[in-house]
Amino acid sequence: MENAIMLQAFEWNTPGGNYFRRLGEAAPALAKAGFNAVWLPPVCKGMSPFDVGYGIYDLWDLGEFDQKGGVPTKYGTKEELLTCIRQLHDHDIRVYADVVLNHKAGADFAETFQAVKVSPDNRLEDAGPATEIEGWTGFNFPGRDGRYSDFTWHAHHFTGVDYDNRTGETAIYRIIGEGKYWAGAVSKENGNFDYLMFANIDHRHPEVRDEIFRWVEWFVGETGVDGFRLDAVKHIDADFIRDLCAFCEEKFGHDFYLFGEYWVADADRNEDYLAHTEHRVDIFDVRLHYNLQTAADNPNYDLRQIFAGTVTGDSPLSSVTFVDNHDSQPGQSLSSWVNPDFKERAYALILLRRDGYPCIFAGDYFGLADQDGANAIPERIERLMLLRRTFAYGDEEDLFHDADCIGWIRHGNEAHPDKCVVVISRSNEGRIVANLGPSCAGRTFIDYTGNYYGTVVLNENGEGTFPVPPAGISCWAETGREDMFFKQ
Repeated sequence: MENAIMLQAFEWNTPGGNYFRRLGEAAPALAKAGFNAVWLPPVCKGMSPFDVGYGIYDLWDLGEFDQKGGVPTKYGTKEELLTCIRQLHDHDIRVYADVVLNHKAGADFAETFQAVKVSPDNRLEDAGPATEIEGWTGFNFPGRDGRYSDFTWHAHHFTGVDYDNRTGETAIYRIIGEGKYWAGAVSKENGNFDYLMFANIDHRHPEVRDEIFRWVEWFVGETGVDGFRLDAVKHIDADFIRDLCAFCEEKFGHDFYLFGEYWVADADRNEDYLAHTEHRVDIFDVRLHYNLQTAADNPNYDLRQIFAGTVTGDSPLSSVTFVDNHDSQPGQSLSSWVNPDFKERAYALILLRRDGYPCIFAGDYFGLADQDGANAIPERIERLMLLRRTFAYGDEEDLFHDADCIGWIRHGNEAHPDKCVVVISRSNEGRIVANLGPSCAGRTFIDYTGNYYGTVVLNENGEGTFPVPPAGISCWAETGREDMFFKQ
């Protein structure tokens, strides 16, 4: 879908209870604002009623069975989930499910097995001899009692755990078994970053692969979701992710959208991962997120480098762009919050550009729950979304000539012929000279962000000088659309 915009419809502290009902009721407003897709939080049963969803217990329980403290997930019941998805679909909003396949938590029983403690800084280095430990690796889901799947998980379905129930010691233990080792096609941080948390799933085990593929087909048929956001993929065997994506494409068609959290800011590693997975899965542009954070915090940052080393710059068709998310928000393990003073400019850099699939964070649109909604900028984001839908089409011409002030031209296309000029300043008031061509000679342009008053009249060559306020943004287009953007 041209110029599509995704909403991450949750943050780490999103209130639970009637979440699905609230989101479904918001569908008309979200559609009116211009969202084409919504990314849901994990909808499967977690290890407690308060679990955000990443402490995943049972994939087959969508809030239907009395397990782990109740029937609903944190966000509601299965019935409420399905109703929410229908309401979003009724307003032409696609729904992407957050799928957690890296690990399992909240096991039903402990088992004894052989394991070896490894160095936390280098998981390829053993920190002692193999020994028998007791780990929480048994999952038989008594509350579900075999409904949908009678698969029981055991120690041989995992590669690692972080707790020996026999000694009470917390460490990283690699499970020993015939042909079993850490997955090879994972991030090489800490030597090998297969292990992240809880009971780490062995995606090379044939029984595991069969069970997950069965679940995928059931889940999509049951919910009607339009795609998956795949959690923690840098910890999951890339061969498995490639095969899973191929399976989804075969079963659900090319329109089923797959994107993953590959939290890596290195350009070469991103390119290697995309190649390994045969570009079947898009990835979040983590490097761009960090560039935005640095630009926000460093008064000497060179804005011309904002897309350097990014997925958007190197593999634009595989990029999901974002400013912040639930992991980068304050207080989280990957906290790297973009300064609120820079947020409007950051969103302009993902919403008014040609490349990347922009994702807007609930924490910026609705506000963070633990901050009582402070620093949310819904009106500014909606203005940028409207600018995207109205003017941001066609070829893109960069005017990255100054470290403190950059701009670009969107030249429009046949269906949307209007041209626009976007200008962003890091600190000082700035100006960009842009040539839109002789066909635009004599036309009058205004700033539709409302940040800069006045007009720019193009000369006989279609050239003009477009200003931007200090530490601000402007988006210039021909007059005539004022009623869409400014209340009279």
